[in-house]
Amino acid sequence: MNFLEAVPAIRRIDTDREDLFAIDIVGHVSAADAENLFGLLEAAYALHPRIDVLVRVIDHDGVDWNDISDETLRQGAVQAVEHVGRCAAIGEPDWTAQARDFLPTPPPVELRHFKDEDEADAWQWLGARHLGSAT
Repeated sequence: MNFLEAVPAIRRIDTDREDLFAIDIVGHVSAADAENLFGLLEAAYALHPRIDVLVRVIDHDGVDWNDISDETLRQGAVQAVEHVGRCAAIGEPDWTAQARDFLPTPPPVELRHFKDEDEADAWQWLGARHLGSAT
């Protein structure tokens, strides 16, 4: 494996809210990337009992769903119900419908999809700003 293959697909975004977990998902998401994401979320939950989440999808190239354990996915859904208030999804594909399938009905997490060109609306909906560069 060369150093370019080791670049993680999950990348944190700096924001002006401590209780906002914001990430870019870039390219292909491996099972290791997914496990890393769930670990990062658990750390965020430990710091803040309630958080909002922003996920910006860039150059989506698939997810290795078959390599992620069902238990990891179930646990992730349970923790999201306990800790996440709002989740803004930016970019394509729009995965919010599939996310709702993992949540109880009605979903306790408010999920909203925004097109790339509406990213500023997503940040406004969450009451946050991206630090480090203009959005």
